[in-house]
Amino acid sequence: MLYATSTPEAKRARFREALAGPRLLRVPGAFNPLSARLIERKGFDGVYISGAVLSADLGLPDIGLTTLSEVAARGAQIARVTELPALIDADTGFGEPMNAARTVQELENAGISGLHIEDQVNPKRCGHLDGKEVVGLDIAVRRIRAAVAGRRDPNFLIMARTDVRAVEGLDAARDRAKALVDAGADAIFPEAMRTLDEFAAIRDAVDVPILANMTEFGKSELFTVSQLESVGIDLVIWPVSLLRLAMGAAERGLDALTAEGSLAGQLDRMQHRADLYELLDYEGYSGFYADVFNFTVER
Repeated sequence: MLYATSTPEAKRARFREALAGPRLLRVPGAFNPLSARLIERKGFDGVYISGAVLSADLGLPDIGLTTLSEVAARGAQIARVTELPALIDADTGFGEPMNAARTVQELENAGISGLHIEDQVNPKRCGHLDGKEVVGLDIAVRRIRAAVAGRRDPNFLIMARTDVRAVEGLDAARDRAKALVDAGADAIFPEAMRTLDEFAAIRDAVDVPILANMTEFGKSELFTVSQLESVGIDLVIWPVSLLRLAMGAAERGLDALTAEGSLAGQLDRMQHRADLYELLDYEGYSGFYADVFNFTVER
C-alpha cells in the first residue's frame, strides 16, 4: 500500500548484490509508476527509467531538453512504488562535471538505485540515431570522476555510457570503456553495439558489469536473454518497449472508436478493472482505512 516498504539504501544494497551474482538481470523500462509496479509483479529484477520515455511523456524529442528537476521528480514517483531497484538515464549529467556531482545527489535523494552518464556532446541525442558527437576522453573522464565524488551512498551505482562505437569504432569504444572504469565507473553501458561479438569485446576489456540496451528499431539486433548471457552480459534493459506497446494499443483503440463508435470490441484487449484494482492494492487501502478510522464520536 502507498509506497515500497524497502528503503532506498536497502534497494541499492540488493541491486549491488544481484549485479555481483552469476545471473543476468532483466530490467524493463517503466513509463509511469503503475507500469513499474507491473514489472515487479511479473518477476523482473529491476526497473529502468529512460530519458527517451521521460522526454516522450512530456511530448518532447530525446535531444537533451529535459531538466534535472523533471527527471528527478519523475524518477522519484516511479522508484517509490516498487521494491525493485530503479536505474535511471541521467543523459550527460545535465551540464558540466559539477552538475554531474549534483545530479548524483539529487537522484540519491529521489530514491534511485543507480544512474548512467554518457559521453555525448551536450545537448545529446538518441543513442541510436546517426550524426552523434562525443566529447573528448578528458571531459568524459571528468564527468565520471565528478559523479563518483558526489556520491554519498557507496551502493549507489554509477554507470558510464559510451557512444563512441558509432562515431569512432569498436576499438575506440573498448579503450574508452577501460578509461571510464579507471575513472571510477561501477559499470559500463556500451551503446549501439551491433553484434554479440562486439558485446563480447567490451566484456573482455573491463572487469565491471556490462549493460546491453535492447531497444527496438535501433542499431542493435534484438538479442535474447540467453544470447546475451552467453557473452557475459550482466544487465539488459528494454527501455522504451512498454511505452511502444501501450501507444500502439492506444492508437488501435482510437482507430476502433472512430470506425465503430464504441470500444465494445476491444474489451478483451484491455486490462480488466479487477486486475487494475489488484495492482493498485485497493483491498489494502480499504483495510487500512477500516483499521485507522474504527471509532465513533459520541454526541
